[in-house]
Amino acid sequence: MKREEALLKLKETDFDICIIGAGASGAGCALDAALRGYKVALIDRNDFSAETSSKSTKLIHGGVRYLEQAIKKFDFGQLKQVKHGLEERHTVLNNAPHLTSALGLITPVNSWIEGLYFTIGLKIYGFFAKNDSLPKASWLSKAETIEQIPNISKKIHSSVLYYDGQLNDSRYALAIAQTAYENGAVISNYTEVVKFNKSNDGLLKSAQLKDSLTGEEFTLKSRIFINCTGPFSDNIRRMANAQAEIRLKPSKGVHISISNEFLKSDKAILIPKTKDGRVVFVIPFENQVIVGTTDTQELNIENEPILLKSEIEYLLETVEPFLDKVPTKNDIKAGFGGLRPLITSSSIARKDTKTLLRDHEIEFDNTSNLISLLGGKWTTYRIMAKDTIDFVDTFLGVNNDCLTANFKLSGAQKPNNKAAISFDNLDKKTTIHLLKNYGDRIDLIQNIIEEDSSLAKLIHPEYPYILAEIVYTIRFEMVQTFRDFFARRIRFELIDWKNTLASIEAVAEVFAKELKWDESKLKLEKEAYTILLNNFKKETY
Repeated sequence: MKREEALLKLKETDFDICIIGAGASGAGCALDAALRGYKVALIDRNDFSAETSSKSTKLIHGGVRYLEQAIKKFDFGQLKQVKHGLEERHTVLNNAPHLTSALGLITPVNSWIEGLYFTIGLKIYGFFAKNDSLPKASWLSKAETIEQIPNISKKIHSSVLYYDGQLNDSRYALAIAQTAYENGAVISNYTEVVKFNKSNDGLLKSAQLKDSLTGEEFTLKSRIFINCTGPFSDNIRRMANAQAEIRLKPSKGVHISISNEFLKSDKAILIPKTKDGRVVFVIPFENQVIVGTTDTQELNIENEPILLKSEIEYLLETVEPFLDKVPTKNDIKAGFGGLRPLITSSSIARKDTKTLLRDHEIEFDNTSNLISLLGGKWTTYRIMAKDTIDFVDTFLGVNNDCLTANFKLSGAQKPNNKAAISFDNLDKKTTIHLLKNYGDRIDLIQNIIEEDSSLAKLIHPEYPYILAEIVYTIRFEMVQTFRDFFARRIRFELIDWKNTLASIEAVAEVFAKELKWDESKLKLEKEAYTILLNNFKKETY
């Protein structure tokens, strides 16, 4: 994916569909529409999946909390969500196996009554997952639980083990976008909608776009515009129709990262009871552990959500009864915050964001013809996209088949993409890391190393990332900044701020060479990213 070529095509092509927002749902719409034969543009004012889609709990799930609420409240809406999620869990796992895996989750219980309750509930959860091969829930004794997670508190009675899926969310969203590109979509990051141009009767006919990196503005023509901007959807809706009512009530969720010494297991912990009625997960990710999430209303959505001291204290307090070795604020290595695009009922603003449905809605604005995909969650991105493009088909009076259910994504299109590949100059951890992140495209990284063996060097001695990944992600994945690379391509920023900071200088020369930065530009980029990471640390500690 080359950005310069994409920008040229955006200026010169009359598109059928322009999708605004390149997170999971936007990329999903782009892939679905491209496979149906539409001329598709996918744009984002930031990097791919820079917002909500890269800041999830990294789970592919139906939602055990939704199931509990559905049963307690006879809420068939919640039950429908669980069913949809579990049906799609198999698809998400299957279509990009290099970026996903099965994850065992241990739910500690304090009595046999609790154990029976959760066993029955999780057996029901498994019953809805008829189309996958993940192991079913089982009740573990205290000794069996400690064998699975040696660091778990010895005060527990027993536990229930069940399985969901895990994914590398930002790389998965990127794989969807890459696959759309490979099937004809024109894709560009850092391309912002400034305003819409309308016909005399108020219908959208084109959009004024701005290249966020250069400031250049140009016009994109499209028959249809689809708004997939998640928690920012109201901004686009009101740009298209100033009278549109507010439909989104974003909530904020944060995660912290701690060392894997606090878990020492490939299993996760689900903490089923918290003081605010949520569940909290302690999950292995990228050889570290992430803990989350919170749920608080967020009014200021234009600034990036950061960790607040009260949120950190809440998470540390929540995990304390369940771990032998309890992390403190000084043990936090990094963290991240994201916004959930929760939908309010039309003309109703409910107060408690925990009660708002995560299900999705396709909204059509008769005044402008803008289509907005609202709400939803990661696991059901494909169904959300299908519903949206089905609506487009109906609107245009055509009948195309959706082909995404079993369509392998970029990196998973060749047989045996997880087969061992020998790199004479790389250690086993790095080879595994490359296979998990790039799948069958790993041969492109191999080619880069063959061109310049110095690029096999580790970026940081404690982590498996190598310099060749910078070259690959710039040439093939539209990386434009340090943060694109560290936060969303290799996930270093999410798990270790200190060592990410220490690695900026090590990658600077490769960035400058590939992106053709002069000394002045390189200095500005280094300073900007250093300030950002230091501010994160300052706010947290």
